[in-house]
Amino acid sequence: MAENGMAYDPDQDPEETRNIRRQFRNLEQELADNQDLSTEEVADKLRSANRLFKQVKAINEATKDSGLLLTISQIGAAKARAMKSGSGAFDVDDFVARLITYMGGRKPVASVDDGEEDEEESEYDAGAPLDWEKIGRRALAKSRRVPAMDFMLGPLSVEPKKRAVAKRARLEKNKEDMKKPQELREEDITRSENETTKNVATIERLLINSGEVNLFKFIVNPHDFGQSVENLFYLSFLIRDAKCAFQISEETGEPTIMLCEQPTDEDYENKLVKHQIVMEFDMATWRRAIEVFDIKEPMIPQRPKSEMRIGSKWYG
Repeated sequence: MAENGMAYDPDQDPEETRNIRRQFRNLEQELADNQDLSTEEVADKLRSANRLFKQVKAINEATKDSGLLLTISQIGAAKARAMKSGSGAFDVDDFVARLITYMGGRKPVASVDDGEEDEEESEYDAGAPLDWEKIGRRALAKSRRVPAMDFMLGPLSVEPKKRAVAKRARLEKNKEDMKKPQELREEDITRSENETTKNVATIERLLINSGEVNLFKFIVNPHDFGQSVENLFYLSFLIRDAKCAFQISEETGEPTIMLCEQPTDEDYENKLVKHQIVMEFDMATWRRAIEVFDIKEPMIPQRPKSEMRIGSKWYG
């Protein structure tokens, strides 16, 4: 919000906006072309910028005002550094040196007189502590603020810190504790027979003899949940190859399966569509099926657990 109380106005008159920008550019050009302005001239430029800022209602013009104010501030800072005190210009290094001497940081240790009155040399004790309270009391007389504890880290006394390089102890491994990994050759791995093909064929032969049968009565092994899952897995290959049909019985409402003739290419040309089903079969379903259908013995015989030897060890 500007000083005149008017808020941001994106719909400011375009002609007024162009006029404000033109005046800002003129002020910037005058400051850039004339770096030797007097203090009064710099102050006059600042007052002109303040009057112009009262007309600013958009972001672009406010940005230009900020840039102009920064330029005027830099010129003012340069003027302050060039100010003369007495017969000479203000020297920061000389001021710091005198400040150190005033606080007792440089006390004359010995004076050498070589007989000439015009030349005197003094040696100073550079390691003497600085009396900050002395300069503090002088500054307190010129300030109304309550003195507060603070820490000053400046150019008066700075000691560079040396970085300590820590040496890390090298970890030495005991060669006796190191073990070489076991090497496996091709002949060490005894490959098992392709059980999937054989078991699928076994299930197909059983379906030939059983005809249409309840799905759960056929696949569930009441003594082994794992083999029940395997039976469903092997049965899925027959259903995928269209050798086995899955349907819901209209009489009992139970899921049943049966062997069927595989469809021909002509059947698919007559718009025969394949359907897929995802069946969830967990241990709770397995137990429920045993209870509901009163399954006592498996229709698919119990298979011995397959074993595989890797190296000198056997895995089931």
